[in-house]
Amino acid sequence: MDLSAALTQADGVARVRALYELGIGDHAIRKAVAAGEVVRVRRGWIARRDADPLLVTAAAVGVVLTCVTQAQRLGLWTVTHDVHVAAPPHGNLARPTAAHVHWNTPLIPRGPDALVDPIENVLALVAQCRPHEEALAVWESALRLGMLDRDVMRRLPLGPDARGLLAEAQPFADQGTETVIMSRLRWLKLPMQRQVVLAGRPVDLLIGERLVIQVDGGHHVDAQRLADNEHDARLRLMGYHVIRVGYWQLFDDWATVQGLITRAIAQRLHLA
Repeated sequence: MDLSAALTQADGVARVRALYELGIGDHAIRKAVAAGEVVRVRRGWIARRDADPLLVTAAAVGVVLTCVTQAQRLGLWTVTHDVHVAAPPHGNLARPTAAHVHWNTPLIPRGPDALVDPIENVLALVAQCRPHEEALAVWESALRLGMLDRDVMRRLPLGPDARGLLAEAQPFADQGTETVIMSRLRWLKLPMQRQVVLAGRPVDLLIGERLVIQVDGGHHVDAQRLADNEHDARLRLMGYHVIRVGYWQLFDDWATVQGLITRAIAQRLHLA
C-alpha cells in the first residue's frame, strides 16, 4: 500500500508507526512532507492538507473525538455544537485545548491509532454529559439509524444514566425534536404517539386523538412550507387541531410552546 492510499484509509490523518507497519518507509513520508502533500501534525503523526480539521486537531492534542461531537459526525441528532473529546483519566495532553475534555476510562478500549470513539463510548458519554431529554434524542437517533445494538450495550458495564436510556429509547422518532417534546410532556399522562400517518403523511406527535404537534426544522421554507401548510389544512378539515412551532421555540421559548399545548388540552381539543 502506498502513502496516499494509507492516508485515505485513515481518513487523512495517520500515526507514523501505523504507516511503518503497512510497509510505508520514512523516505516516502519525508518526500511527501517536502512536496507539501502532507504535514506533520505533531511528533509521530501526519495528515493530508485536506484532512478533516477536527481529526487533525485531535491528533495534535492527543485525544479522540467523542460525545456529541462524534455523534454529530455520525449523523446523529444533536443540539450543541461544542467540541467534545476524550483522554485517559490520568493522561496528559500534547497541547492545550479549548474543547470539553472527558477524562474517562472507556467502555471499549481505544487503540493507539484511534482519533474517534466507537459508538458505544460515544453514547455512554452522551448519557453522562447531556440533559436527559437531549441524551435520549441522541440514543433514539442511533437506534433508528441502526447504530445502537441493544444486546451489545446490555453486556457493557453501563452507568445508571446509560442503563436508563437503553431501557427508555425507542426507534420511532424521525428527529430528535419529537423525543424532546414528548419527554417534556410526559407529566400530562396522556396518550402520545410519534410518526403517526395522518392524511397521507406522518406527523411529529399526536396527543390523545386529535391534537397534532408539528416542529419545523431549518428545511421549512419555500416548497416544503407550502406542502406543510396544505397538510395542516387537510388535518383541520378532518377534525384535528394542529399546533406548529419552530425548532428554536422548542429550545429557547418552551414556556410559550407548553402554554399553547396545555391550553389546547384544557379546551379538550385533543379529544375526538
